[in-house]
Amino acid sequence: MDYKLSAIIEKEDKWYVAHCVELQITSQGENVEEALKNLKDAVGLYLKHADKEEVEQLKSLHRQEPMIATITV
Repeated sequence: MDYKLSAIIEKEDKWYVAHCVELQITSQGENVEEALKNLKDAVGLYLKHADKEEVEQLKSLHRQEPMIATITV
């Protein structure tokens, strides 16, 4: 089964950090593509070894994609 999850990517020094919002899993890479690939791998491993209840909760998520906004204060 495929899961549609959200990823936030930020540049920190020389690394790109990718964070899965729903699962609170984070990975990194030298570029955006590598950071996302590493995050997909980490999420895949999590799902492979997760408790059945945790995976079932993902199936029941019916939400809109997150909004990210920049504000100046």
